[in-house]
Amino acid sequence: MATALLATALLAAGCGTAAKDSASADLSQAPLTAAATTYPLRIDNCGRTLTFDRAPSRVLLTSGASVAEAESFIALGLQDRVVANSQSYGLSDQPGMAEQVAALPTGGLTLNQNHAVPREQILAQRPDLVVSTWYGEFDDKIGSIGRDALAAAGIQGFVDPANCVLGNPNASAADKDKAKAQTVEASFDLLLTLGRIFDVQQRAVDYVRQQRDRIAAVQQRVAGQDRPNVLLVYPGMTGMNSNGLPAVFGGGICDDVINRAGGRNPFGGKDFDELADVNAEALAAAPVDLLVIGRWKATEDAAKMADDLFAKYPQWAASKNKKYITLSDSPYLGPLNAVAIEKIADALHPGH
Repeated sequence: MATALLATALLAAGCGTAAKDSASADLSQAPLTAAATTYPLRIDNCGRTLTFDRAPSRVLLTSGASVAEAESFIALGLQDRVVANSQSYGLSDQPGMAEQVAALPTGGLTLNQNHAVPREQILAQRPDLVVSTWYGEFDDKIGSIGRDALAAAGIQGFVDPANCVLGNPNASAADKDKAKAQTVEASFDLLLTLGRIFDVQQRAVDYVRQQRDRIAAVQQRVAGQDRPNVLLVYPGMTGMNSNGLPAVFGGGICDDVINRAGGRNPFGGKDFDELADVNAEALAAAPVDLLVIGRWKATEDAAKMADDLFAKYPQWAASKNKKYITLSDSPYLGPLNAVAIEKIADALHPGH
């Protein structure tokens, strides 16, 4: 059970479910407003209505093997609201971000065998808001705590809106449809929602506008160019692959990031189960013009990991010219998608 839960948690940190090809799609142009929050604030969150009488001041961030939520709090300048954080990567694609995540208070949190923060540790922190990467993390069965129990203790339980479906047997049709069409806008949705909850809408709006502008600039400069194949793998996450191979990331935000950078994911549109079953034959047959090595620990040697894959799959075009780049936290759910889009575009279309 623990292995399956860890794999699901890693998925929650990643791309999401399959999305439509968005290579030529425009980013959402819904008007952004930055009016002050009026409390009590009521928001719909993964099938529940949460009511905030004031901006939360004691926030606990559960794990889910994610840094999306911790980094979103940092992007919005809300570090002082966090009393306990269990999210951590050893590195980041944005200079200084990993250090800022590491500087968040941990509250002494430790994860159990299911990669969850235990119920008693959550309650001991006396939070007024608990933020989870995915719906299934609010589950007594894995040693965590359900949202009903949190509510009874006067604590709000908030799920990242991108992952309402994961671990939710009663997910609505609307949530399932939203998950299937997930794009980088899911990352922005979290930022804008946190902006409302904490009454920092102007910060959220400014940040999202900046990210959209950066992405739009990339899309403009790669428009009309050929779309090479981009393989995104995390060799250090072999637990996500049933064949012990590097975890192949695809679907949802990962596809959208690659598409907007002017590339194509050879494993695009596949769901978690399909990606978990990718075998050596499928990797060998995949067209790969650019290899993206994902790292989540500073001790991982990207050059060695790339060389190992090039040696195993010499038929890739990328293997013939040793063409690879490294990324960490920017290709999937989180506030740094523009960084990944820019770096992939630079590698695919230098000079454009």
